[in-house]
Amino acid sequence: MYYANLLFSHIIMLMNSNTQIQNESTMNKSGIFNAIGAYVMWGIAPLYFKLLQEISAGEILMHRVVWSSIFMLALIVLVKKWSIFTSYIKQPRIIAGLAITASILALNWFIFIWAINNEKLLEASLGYYINPLLNVALGMMFFQERLRKMQWLAVGLAFLGVIVQLFTLGTLPIVSLALAGSFGIYGLLKKKMHVDSLVALFIESLLMLPVAIMFWAFFLNTNSSNLIENSTYLNTILIMSGIVTTAPLLCFTAAAKRLTLSTLGFFQYIGPSIMFLLAAFYYHEELKVEQLTTFAFIWLALVIYSADSLKNKRTKKS
Repeated sequence: MYYANLLFSHIIMLMNSNTQIQNESTMNKSGIFNAIGAYVMWGIAPLYFKLLQEISAGEILMHRVVWSSIFMLALIVLVKKWSIFTSYIKQPRIIAGLAITASILALNWFIFIWAINNEKLLEASLGYYINPLLNVALGMMFFQERLRKMQWLAVGLAFLGVIVQLFTLGTLPIVSLALAGSFGIYGLLKKKMHVDSLVALFIESLLMLPVAIMFWAFFLNTNSSNLIENSTYLNTILIMSGIVTTAPLLCFTAAAKRLTLSTLGFFQYIGPSIMFLLAAFYYHEELKVEQLTTFAFIWLALVIYSADSLKNKRTKKS
C-alpha cells in the first residue's frame, strides 16, 4: 500500500509539474525527500523479493517485466509523454540502442533477484557500493573526465579491496562485480543516448516484454505460473513487482530534476547500506573477515571520494 500511495502521489506531481511554480528552496527540499525515498525503496527491495524466495529468479524477472510495462504504460499516458514515446519509436537508432540497454538492464535485474534469493545480499550490497567508483573510472575512460588525486586514491582503494578478497579467499566477488559492471555500463550507454529517462525505461520494458511473454507461455511450467490457480496473496505480490520497479524510479526522476548530480550522489549509499544491514543483522548472512576487509576498503574509498566531491563543490561555489 505504501508503494501504491507513493506511486499515485508522484503521478499527480508529474502531471502538475508544468503548471506549478516552486521556489528554489522548496524544490531542493522536495528533491532531497525524493532522493531519500528512491534509495530507501531500492534498499528495502530485498524484503519484497524474499517473499518470493520459492519462485525462480527467471520467473520473478518475467513478472517484473510484464507488470512494470503495464504500470509504465499508464504512467506515460498520465504524465503526457506519449508524443515523446511515438517520436522515439520512429527512430531505429534509438530503438537499437535501447535494445542493448534493455538486455543489460534485464541481466542486472536477474542477477540482483538471484543474489537476494540465494543468500548473497552482502555481495549485492558490495556491488552497489562499488558502482559509483566504477562510474568515476568509466567517466575517465569514455568521457575524457580527469580524475583528481583523491578520486584516483578512492578508485585505487576500491580496486585493492577486490584484490584483497581474491588473494585471501581465492575468489573474486563475481556477483558484486557483475551488478556494478552491468549497472555502470547501463548508465554509461544511457548517458550517451540523451533520451528521456522515463520514456526510455518504458521502451526498454516493451522490448523485454515479448521475450517475457514467450517465456511465460512456452517455457514456464511451475506451480505458480498459472495465475488462476494461485492464491490472491501470491498474485498480489507478483503484480506488485511493477510498482516495486516503478515507484523508486519516479522518486529518482523527480529528485534528478531538482538536485544537481553531485548532490544526488551523496544519497546513493543509502540503498547498499540498508542492504548490508539487512543481510548482516536481519537475514544473518555469513560475513567473513576477508569480506569485511573488502567492505572496509570500499567504505574508506567512498569516504575519500565523497569528501573530495564536497570540497570540490564548495570550492566552485566560492
